[in-house]
Amino acid sequence: MKNYIQFFLIICFTGLLLFAAMDLPYRGDADNQMNRETSITGTKVPGNYYVQEAYNDAHTNNMVTVVLGDYRSIDTLGEQIVIFTAGMICFLLLRKHEHEEEE
Repeated sequence: MKNYIQFFLIICFTGLLLFAAMDLPYRGDADNQMNRETSITGTKVPGNYYVQEAYNDAHTNNMVTVVLGDYRSIDTLGEQIVIFTAGMICFLLLRKHEHEEEE
């Protein structure tokens, strides 16, 4: 019975994720807000600044390292804790249980 409940919850969660993903914009859409230089309010979009100025700010070729290590260094430890926790939860959910019968 417990396995059926877990399977049902996983199917429901997968359906919810797929439903939410249908509303995402197409990645190559030139009209997408992320691909514009300025936002609706007239301010610069941070993603464009990261792409254009990552090397000048940190003198590192890897833009991901610059974003996580320099621009977002304050909350990167928090992100790593969240990713570690999610990985441990997945491990605990997917591990095999060996039930030993006690006599």
